[in-house]
Amino acid sequence: MAKSLHLFLLFFSFSSSNALVYNILNFGGKPDGKSDSTKAFIKAWKAACSSTSASTIYVPRGKYSLGLIKFNGPCKNNAIRFSIDGTLLAQRSKVGLGNLSQWVVFENVQGVKIDGGNFDGKGTDLWTHKSLIHCQGCSLGASSLTFIDSKDIEITRLTSINSELYHIVILNCKDVKVSEVKVEAPGNSPNTDGIHVQSSKDVTITKTTIKTGDDCISIGEGTVGLWIEQVFCGPGHGISIGSLGKEEVKEEGVENVTVKTSTFSGTENGLRIKTWASPNSGFVKGITFEDILMRDVKNPIIIDQNYCPHNIACPNQNSGIKISQVMYKNIKGSSTTQVAMNFECSASNPCSGIGLQNIALMYEKQPSKSTCKHAQGTSSGPIIPPSCF
Repeated sequence: MAKSLHLFLLFFSFSSSNALVYNILNFGGKPDGKSDSTKAFIKAWKAACSSTSASTIYVPRGKYSLGLIKFNGPCKNNAIRFSIDGTLLAQRSKVGLGNLSQWVVFENVQGVKIDGGNFDGKGTDLWTHKSLIHCQGCSLGASSLTFIDSKDIEITRLTSINSELYHIVILNCKDVKVSEVKVEAPGNSPNTDGIHVQSSKDVTITKTTIKTGDDCISIGEGTVGLWIEQVFCGPGHGISIGSLGKEEVKEEGVENVTVKTSTFSGTENGLRIKTWASPNSGFVKGITFEDILMRDVKNPIIIDQNYCPHNIACPNQNSGIKISQVMYKNIKGSSTTQVAMNFECSASNPCSGIGLQNIALMYEKQPSKSTCKHAQGTSSGPIIPPSCF
């Protein structure tokens, strides 16, 4: 029986009707949750990456302990699939994974697909250290899954829990699809953004549930052509463009972002654009928020160009980020504060082209309100609260 099983594993590792399949167990992976499987994953990657044929790296059920790990390209084929039935566990140190800011990293790859699997960042200990007033030597933490300088990427059916820092990062990438992903961390976990997109083009995020302690989705500079649909957010800080413009430098703009058919429940914010009050240059334009449901959201619609968390080292100038062509359409639900729409824009670069259409945001049994500073726009259809333009 043992001999038959061994032959089966060898066969499963190196042959398939459609692709070469590499079973992580045959490279020394141990699914016991204790043994270090980092080298086994690197060996499997090198085998798949050096193949000229489409390849699958298979991770069977079990728990695999991994340290900081980087999968580098380019590869000899542009079709490598990670089929993960198991759980990847981050190796903890006293104050986090290490000085680097990533745990599992793919760089300069093309055609990589991650299908399934659980990523457990084990961030609880680090969050506790961060909460201490005198936290000397604390790591910033590591993002659980990061793609850098890559294209034609797909992430599906993956679950990420308790990341030390951001759960998924897409940086300087093109043509990325994220679908049916689940992100979970406590509502008070610091800096645990669900998905962060920056300097990337043509990214789609669909059918995804994010429950975390920071932004469900954060959108950084240089993001163009981002489509977000059927996302559930809560707890968390909402979907945020920014923060932008902290430093007095020129930033790449954010353009053509769509968020639609999504739900926010019990979040700090709903749809947010945030910039620091620094006299840099940059822009946000061509943004559409459509068919959104808010359930007890503190700030359902907010543009904040005086962003400065904790009021520490605030620039206290005028934001140089120009915000224009932002449409809010078919937004309904409930606000936990009376100001359900807040447009606080830059005095030197007023927001322009803000559109409101069919808005119904209620505050308990009282009328909700909107506030505007340096904001210009138009409205059509029923608007609750009344427009302040």
